[in-house]
Amino acid sequence: MSAAASILDVADLWVAFPSYREATIYALKGLDLRIAPGEMIGLVGESGSGKTTLARAIMGLVPPPGVIERGQVAFAGLDLRAMDEETRRGLLGRDIAMVIPNPRAELNPVLTVGQQIANIALHHLGVGRKEAMAVALDMLRAVRIPDPERRLHAYPHELSGGMAQRVVIAIALACSPKLVISDDATSGLDVTVQAQVLDLLQSMVRQKGAATLFITRDIAITAHFCSRIGIIYDGQIVEMADTRAFFARPAHPYSIMLLAAFSHNPALRARWTRGDVAIAGQRAGAGCAFAPRCVRRQPRCLAEAPELRTLGFGHQTRCHFPVQAPA
Repeated sequence: MSAAASILDVADLWVAFPSYREATIYALKGLDLRIAPGEMIGLVGESGSGKTTLARAIMGLVPPPGVIERGQVAFAGLDLRAMDEETRRGLLGRDIAMVIPNPRAELNPVLTVGQQIANIALHHLGVGRKEAMAVALDMLRAVRIPDPERRLHAYPHELSGGMAQRVVIAIALACSPKLVISDDATSGLDVTVQAQVLDLLQSMVRQKGAATLFITRDIAITAHFCSRIGIIYDGQIVEMADTRAFFARPAHPYSIMLLAAFSHNPALRARWTRGDVAIAGQRAGAGCAFAPRCVRRQPRCLAEAPELRTLGFGHQTRCHFPVQAPA
């Protein structure tokens, strides 16, 4: 995919968290990511792998003391890092929206849900109060909240977790954004409600033609909702592939470890989820970040960091010795 065709283009992004009298911690290490209009990319990794830091860096909301040391974040050809604060804020909420996993923290407890959706329309769409409330009601209907006329005047504490998450989705999509970032948005919901919310999010972003970065710790979800899958480890993309190709032939040992963690086959889990704790933290700074946990590591892995390389059409991996499945 060419940069010109991208709605989001992240290139060589480094995010650092300086620490007093300690070595600087890098949450992102030269990360590259491109998303085309209308595409839904799943980004999978463990807690601490850099997923949420990437989402915040795209939005320009890296919490202090974190800083973006270098790199490019471009949206529809516009350099977000070079924008002044007012211009960037104008894009957030209108053209770029984010759905977070804790709707209780996102919603204002002293405003009705109708007021909160309407405020987005007032600010970004330039409509009057009456029109804004009409937008709010339409969005509540769109996210399939029961009795939307009554819920329009409800406060967040009067909603279930599933309904609160639907309201957050309504707020995010009220202005038909071009890019939606879902940061583990359904992790706190039970399985049935999670499936309903994911179906809803997918159908709505498709209707609006939005590109989506779908961040999750659950690799199984991506099989049903994403067109491409990226695996992130220690602040770097270690594998990127079309969803069908990824699940047919995962190539990076970490990707297979994630899949093995969901497997009911004890032999598969034992083969891919063990790691050598004895060398953890002893690898050379230039080596592969995953080497201490990798069942396939060789001396080269401890001494030389692998580059992201192409295995086949659209399938990339960051590994010296990728797993090659038989044809």
